[in-house]
Amino acid sequence: MAYSYSTKITENCAKAVGLSLPISLKKSTQVCQAVRGMNVQKAKKLLEDAITLKKAIPFTRYNRNVAHKAGMAAGRFAVKTCEEILDLLKSAEANAQFKGLSTGNLIIRHASAQKGPTTQKYGRQRTKTKRAHIELVLEEAKK
Repeated sequence: MAYSYSTKITENCAKAVGLSLPISLKKSTQVCQAVRGMNVQKAKKLLEDAITLKKAIPFTRYNRNVAHKAGMAAGRFAVKTCEEILDLLKSAEANAQFKGLSTGNLIIRHASAQKGPTTQKYGRQRTKTKRAHIELVLEEAKK
């Protein structure tokens, strides 16, 4: 898989990549859009609130027949997607800490979801599985 990050990877960046995660591509693009550019602490709080069904993730795309949620137009509680991205965010934060970066002022510079491989499920219906690749790049913000 070729990487094309929207930000230049320098020594003050840390990254984490999740390959073939069993999550929906459409939901993961919306969650990545919601956390992109956020402080890591705020993003973790948003994802934890979505997992506990307190605050929804705003859906600006793929929102046909999606109900309005409090404080936004259309939104969903993408619990499974938020759990996977939260694990990946914690991994990227640990990578940043290992590199010697300050974890207090990390910002998510790049968050993207891409289509993963499609495989057949077994059984009578023979449907396809959901797979997505997630890339996160954290950067230490200058004060």
